[in-house]
Amino acid sequence: MANTKKEKGPKKAAKPVVIETPAQRLSGIIKTCRNIMRKDKGMNGDGDRLPMLTWIMFLKFLDDNENLQEVNAQLEGKKYKSAIAEPYRWRDWAKDKNLTGDDLLAFVNNEKIKLADGKERTGLFYYLRALQSETGAERKDVIATVFKGVTNRMINGYLLRDIINKIDEIHFTSNEELNSLSHLYESILKEMRDASGDAGEFYTPRPVVRFMVEMLDPKIGETVLDPACGTGGFLVEAFEHLKKQAKTVEHKKLLQEQSIIGGEAKPLPYLLSQMNLLLHGLNYPNIDSGNSLRVPLKDIGDNQRVDIVLANPPFGGEEEKGILNNFPDDKQTTETALLFLQLIMRKLKRKKPTQDGGRAAIVVPHGTLFAPGIAARVKKQLIEDFNLHTIVRLGEGIFAPYTIIPCNLLFFEQGEPTKHIWYYELLPPSDKKKYSKTKPIQFEEFDEIKKWWNKRKENDNAWKVKIADIIQNDENGKLINVNLDIKNPNRKGEFEYIEPTALVSSIMDKEKRVMQLMKEIENTIKLTVNNEA
Repeated sequence: MANTKKEKGPKKAAKPVVIETPAQRLSGIIKTCRNIMRKDKGMNGDGDRLPMLTWIMFLKFLDDNENLQEVNAQLEGKKYKSAIAEPYRWRDWAKDKNLTGDDLLAFVNNEKIKLADGKERTGLFYYLRALQSETGAERKDVIATVFKGVTNRMINGYLLRDIINKIDEIHFTSNEELNSLSHLYESILKEMRDASGDAGEFYTPRPVVRFMVEMLDPKIGETVLDPACGTGGFLVEAFEHLKKQAKTVEHKKLLQEQSIIGGEAKPLPYLLSQMNLLLHGLNYPNIDSGNSLRVPLKDIGDNQRVDIVLANPPFGGEEEKGILNNFPDDKQTTETALLFLQLIMRKLKRKKPTQDGGRAAIVVPHGTLFAPGIAARVKKQLIEDFNLHTIVRLGEGIFAPYTIIPCNLLFFEQGEPTKHIWYYELLPPSDKKKYSKTKPIQFEEFDEIKKWWNKRKENDNAWKVKIADIIQNDENGKLINVNLDIKNPNRKGEFEYIEPTALVSSIMDKEKRVMQLMKEIENTIKLTVNNEA
């Protein structure tokens, strides 16, 4: 009898098992959350979505962190008291899947709410805003400050429940997930900045930040300050730089408790900076929520000075009269960049026989270099009391899309007057012609200047200027200007193309400076007349 059994064909290859990485998993969670938010009629773009994500993640992070500390305390036979009490801990309300819809919105938003047990209690946000410690400088106080500037913009409680459920899937106690989430969060921050950069306040590209940190080279035990920290870019980079040096328990304690200091007066960036630093491993970010300019300069004592200042201060803004009174009579100006420059000079540690002077790296707009009047007096103080050893002239478009105004990096140290200044012009590669949002500066473009930094010689991009060539006095020896706007002498005769928009911006900047100077002259005349009367 013939064998009619069918022969089996070749086996199909088994489908490879795709293992999702932590980064992919977290990216999927965040993407899902953002898609959910797009369905909510109360949300208006990423400017609303990122703050929502941040305060929800903030509360989940705190609860995971406090849960871990509570377990550790129990293992050591100690008691642990959470900064947030029941029923306001994440584990109490966020994990209650039955709390949804209008009930969830009421719990988050309302001043008073009635829970399932029938008791009337304070709503979540009102409770968090009222937190206060005995010392006024603990985690409770940070939470209260954060939530004073937070609002819930979602109007659909069921969608909010969906987001809370997704964020609950993030494990903030996992180092691998934290590392992935910190990078993901920074990319989201950049998206938001690109979409909504405010005039006069722009965010510093990461390659520029890293270069500034590497050149100042913070050491364990040194204090690093950014008095206008925004979302915390400089502080995060300084923290990461110091973390590599923290090998001992003592070093790690110093890094966590004394090394990183910031200031940010706007509620949203304050929240974002807290989250940014938390995700990078700083357990108790020391960020002051007040205006860094609010303290009179003369009241800043030695115990408030720091080793390092890294900053990209806001420029072009205006401060109220009460703030201007905190500065010397002859250096009061509405230009915020100049006010912050004075603050930074005051904040740097004095040089002593046993102590090096503080050092700083800051971003300033092009106009600061050539501006006369009060700007000249501030710059005169800078070169007389500090060694302004380097000015890096950045290529056009580095800060796009926030501003097209050219900017510069000033590097200076406390303790010695400036004898000469090295300039270095950072030009875009030939394939870029100029920097832009779609052609941003890259880390490797700083390689040449980093090689040059410690073995300085003049070249096509670097030149040295004596201080005598910068100070301009009249025939009676009275100061006219301290002009730091020294062009590259090696590019003489070259035609420098300037974008029309950049040219208009530069003209407007100069006009603004002229108006400020006219106002200063007018105020001086009034003061003289009043004194004579």
